[in-house]
Amino acid sequence: MYFAVYCLDKEDGLPRRLDSRPAHVDYLKSLGTRLKLAGPLLDDAGENPAGSLLIIEADSLEEARTLVAGDPYGAADVFKSVVVRPWRSFTGQWLEGV
Repeated sequence: MYFAVYCLDKEDGLPRRLDSRPAHVDYLKSLGTRLKLAGPLLDDAGENPAGSLLIIEADSLEEARTLVAGDPYGAADVFKSVVVRPWRSFTGQWLEGV
């Protein structure tokens, strides 16, 4: 089952995001094929990260939340909110490297 993960950064989260980014990227890589899509949400100007959007595969909502809880951005106190919801792909094309 797929899960959409929608995270919004704290107003002062950008420095912590940048500091913990290498560990965050390593963590995402460690998810292997469970990670289907990941990238930053941008501010209104489209310039700076303001959150994260991920699509992950897990057996349950509990497992998805556990995977999200392991992200170093959480330990770095980057996010003001994190929402994990079951998600179903309906139409469109998944893009890589955009």
